[in-house]
Order: sequence, then structure tokens, then C-alpha cells
Amino acid sequence: MKVAVAGLWHLGCVTAASCAKHFDVCALDDDAKNIAALREGKPPIFEPGLAELTQDGLRSGKLKFTTDAKAACGDAAVIWNTFDTPVNDDDVPDADSVLAHIRRLVPLAKADAIFLISSQMPAGTCRKLEAEFPGRRFAYSPENLRLGGALKVFNEPERIVAGCRTEKDRALLAELFRPFCANVIWMSPESAEMTKHALNSFLALSVTFANEIARLCELTGADAKEVEAGLKSDVRIGPRAYLGPGAAFAGGTLARDVVALTQLAANRNEPLALIPAIKMSNDRHKGWALSRLKDELGSLRGIAVAVLGLTYKAGTDTLRRSQAVELCERLLTEGCAVRAFDPAAKQLPASLAGATMSPDPRRALAGADAAVICTEWPEFRALPWAELIASMRRPLIFDANSFTKSSLPETPGLRYFSVGKTT
Repeated sequence: MKVAVAGLWHLGCVTAASCAKHFDVCALDDDAKNIAALREGKPPIFEPGLAELTQDGLRSGKLKFTTDAKAACGDAAVIWNTFDTPVNDDDVPDADSVLAHIRRLVPLAKADAIFLISSQMPAGTCRKLEAEFPGRRFAYSPENLRLGGALKVFNEPERIVAGCRTEKDRALLAELFRPFCANVIWMSPESAEMTKHALNSFLALSVTFANEIARLCELTGADAKEVEAGLKSDVRIGPRAYLGPGAAFAGGTLARDVVALTQLAANRNEPLALIPAIKMSNDRHKGWALSRLKDELGSLRGIAVAVLGLTYKAGTDTLRRSQAVELCERLLTEGCAVRAFDPAAKQLPASLAGATMSPDPRRALAGADAAVICTEWPEFRALPWAELIASMRRPLIFDANSFTKSSLPETPGLRYFSVGKTT
């Protein structure tokens, strides 16, 4: 089977490199610089193992990269659409940009090719394209990646959700999915599209619910981690529930679907109360660290704050949609001296021009009034915390997810803050 993968950012690069283990893959992107780098085995985003897998595909000859849409799609049985769906600062997705890409490719594909869409798109996308291109085949399988662990999730999923119209479509997609997972949940394209919205919104709801309970715990003396254990002990909820108190959910992935469902309802004059409130609550919770800093220190003008971790999450080098960057921006606005350190990010974004990028954690923490743990890099647990705490002017550590708590020594004067527990 020949597979074209169109759109080469995180999802597309993982999809192309993984599929090349089993099929002939031609991967397409409009960005000539991106394609040139990928031809050298250098993906545009860091993901553990992705560069190596890409290089394996290039060596085998089963993976090719091109900017030529006709060359990529002309003889492919499946055109797997993995374009990144942009979102603005309010998490509103720009589906039109993805549709423009797909519309450009349809006339270039052979008549019986199937367009498999995994980009995050609004429910009704496949039906809309079917109306525009009668006789063409469209299907939807929601992406299921996690930054820092994307290869394992893609290659060893617990299940694959797939929406298609006919048995012919199902047979072709089953062949595509067979090397990755035997458990395919088949449904209509509309149901598959809605499943993605519903899944991310439910996860977002769980995070938001846990954090609202946690903030009430802080006010009442309860311990949110103990409450979490109590919740997960109930079989109707279960131990794997997304109910851990901590930082707000970040990035555009979850918020994008919350906003998509909110827009879908508004466009159909269907009033919703619960789903729009998820984003409102999460946006409010993003201010937890700043609020607690102000509670302890009052005015932050002239206060030195060390921020450990800048990337969106551990295992990546992307700063896009990073809560740590947002926090640094707000700290700078408050007049703080911000010193940041991250194992993967080597340069500060332009929005943090007033901050300092420290070459190591020691420089960041020396003389600091407070430290905020933002990204859960494993190496942060292995830091010489006794030495680092002693070097701080005021040993105040804010760690929303309690990530480093077990690594910190008993130190006189140390005050440790996490979501959902009174210090």
C-alpha cells in the first residue's frame, strides 16, 4: 500500500515515520525548509526517538519527503491528512486553513483514493467535503498523540477510533491500521469527529473539576491528593481517572475541542452551560502560581523568581502554548526579575525579552526569592536540592503538581506550595 501523509508538524512526522515501517510513504509539506531538514532526518519538533525513526525510514527507502503535492498523492491509496489545526490566543481553531489544504489535494489524487483526516476538525467536516467532492471518499480517525510519548502511543494504541461510510472504506483502513492495533472501533465519520471533541472535553472537564475541588481544599485544610485517592477508589470513577490536582491544562489540544463544541452549539442555537464553563474555570486556574506568590510576598516588584521548565511539557522542545511562558510574561508585568532554566529550550521567546535564560539551575536559584516548578523534567527531581535551597534568599517553592515534593530535603524555613494543600 502506498500512503501519502500531508502536513508535517508533530502529528504528521510521527505518522509518516511510523507508517514507513510497514508501507511506502511519501510525506508532503509546503515548507521547503522543513522538507530539506526532514530529508536529512531532522524533524521540526523534538520527540524522543522520532529523528532516529525518520532516519531509519530514509535509509530503507520507504520514506520520502516532498513539496510536490502531485508526486505525493498521485498514486497513493490513502492520503492521511495530518495538518496542524491552528488556534488563536482564545483557543479558537482555524479549520478553514486545513480545509484549504485538503481541497487543494483532492483533484490530484486517483479516483478511488481515500482521504483519512486526523487533524482536529469540527464535526461535520467529512460530510461537508463529500458534498463538495461527490464520489470522493473521506474518513476520520482522531489523532491520539501525547508530546514526549507520541511514538509509543501511535505504534501501540489501546484502540483506534475510525469513522467511514462503506465496507470498502473499512477494508482499506483496516489494512492501514492492522500493523498498529487490532482493536478498531468503527463508526460513522460524524461520530468519530464528535468522539474527538467529546473525549478531549471530558478530559478537560476532569482536570478542571479536580482543580476546583483542590482550591476549595486549600481554603478548608483538606488535602486534595487524599481527596483524589478517595474519588478514584470508587469503581464508578476508577484509578485512571483524570482527577489529579495540579496545574491547569495547557496547550491547544484540550481547549480547542472545548471551544469547538461551544461554537458548534452556538451555531445551532443550542444553549450550553457546562462545556463553555470548562475553559472559563481553566483560564482562571492558570493564575494559581501568581496568586500564591502574591499571597506570600505581597507586591512582586523587584522580587527574583526562578522558573524551572519552559517547554509545553517534558520530552519536547516546543514553547508553543506553554503555561510556563505565560507565567513568565505575567511575572515580568508585575516587575519581577525572572530567571528561567529548561534542559531543552535554549533561547527565550521574544515575549520574554526582559527575562534571563540561566545556563543551569544553580544560576537560576541563587539569591532567588521563590522558585516555580513549571515543567516536569525528570532531572529536576535529581537536583542537589539541599544546596540549591540554601542558595536562595527565601526558600519558597511553588510546584502545582507536587512533582518535586518527594525529592526535597527537610530544610528549616522551606515553604512548599502545591495545588490543593494548605502549606
